[in-house]
Amino acid sequence: MPSNAGRALRALGFAALAAGRIRDLGRPWRPPSVCRKNETLRMGGNKKMLTRRMALGLLAAPLVASPALAAWPDRPIRLLHGFGPGGTADILARLIATPIGEQLGQSVVVESRPGAGGNIASAALARSQADGHTIGLLTGGHAVSAAFAQGLTFDPVNDFDFVSMVVRYAFVIVVRADSPARDLAGLVAMAKAQPGRVTFGSAGVGSTHHLVGEMLNAAAGIQMQHVPYRGDAAGTTALLGGEVAAMVTTSVGVLPHVRAGTLRCLAVSSATRSKLLPDVPTVAEGAGLPGFEAPTWAGIAAPKGLPEPVAVRLHQVVAAAINEPAMRRRLDDLVDGEVDAGRPGDMRPFVAAEITRWRQVIQRQGIQMQ
Repeated sequence: MPSNAGRALRALGFAALAAGRIRDLGRPWRPPSVCRKNETLRMGGNKKMLTRRMALGLLAAPLVASPALAAWPDRPIRLLHGFGPGGTADILARLIATPIGEQLGQSVVVESRPGAGGNIASAALARSQADGHTIGLLTGGHAVSAAFAQGLTFDPVNDFDFVSMVVRYAFVIVVRADSPARDLAGLVAMAKAQPGRVTFGSAGVGSTHHLVGEMLNAAAGIQMQHVPYRGDAAGTTALLGGEVAAMVTTSVGVLPHVRAGTLRCLAVSSATRSKLLPDVPTVAEGAGLPGFEAPTWAGIAAPKGLPEPVAVRLHQVVAAAINEPAMRRRLDDLVDGEVDAGRPGDMRPFVAAEITRWRQVIQRQGIQMQ
């Protein structure tokens, strides 16, 4: 008759199987201390038979208990992002914070830490405790900064646990309505006629916005001067005030001005035209630059070491939040792109691939960080 310990181990094994944590009972599981010949385990000098199911129960025991998930969250969660108030990252973070908090039973407090193309917030996130109470909204600028590899105080891949994608979207290039540049070809012609004198604004040095402008410089053979601002909203205000000739930004902050007739959109950075601005050409079309494509993205990450049950739960919550029909419509209108959380584990290889992609662009086109 099995002992009480044996019954407990079997119960744990069945619980683990019910939770879907052990996928294949058909293959023998052998810990290093198990004799491969007779699958016995030496414990205190005595040989005691360890059945395969009992071994699975031992392996699953910490997963079944999940004390980290049972105790989380026990206080408000901070959601950091690296751009100024009113920009796409800020609006996106505040949009998803409420439904995430409602599902978890705790408030999610959005903290804007603008500067250095998002690196100030990324550094703060990397230094935070990995207990699920501090998370961050990372954007394409995270990969761009890593591609430049200048002055980072954190490892852009290995210092983070990547939880969930949220959106992918494109940039727009805009000018004031009274600009002599009536289209993107006109802006390029202005820049060629005045090397170094035509300016473009962005959400910060090292941001994806910045790199898209530098890509245009390199691809079109022009020298527009970069002027960084602390976020999209500040840059848009500067453009409206005539401080810069053009702005690389996202549609969310400038679309009302475009519709009001105070700004004019010259091009979108995606490979295809925008759903919200179908009459606006792509950069490839507008400047005669075949193959030009520079989309960006946003996703949720945490400091390295986030307990796996917490990471899994966070992904589930983010996916549920952005797939709610009303929220999905708001996000579609906000970013004019693709709303998709992906699968758990998708974001880390995606970010690594983005770093490689941007590094190749930087090296191929000889783009220099200002």
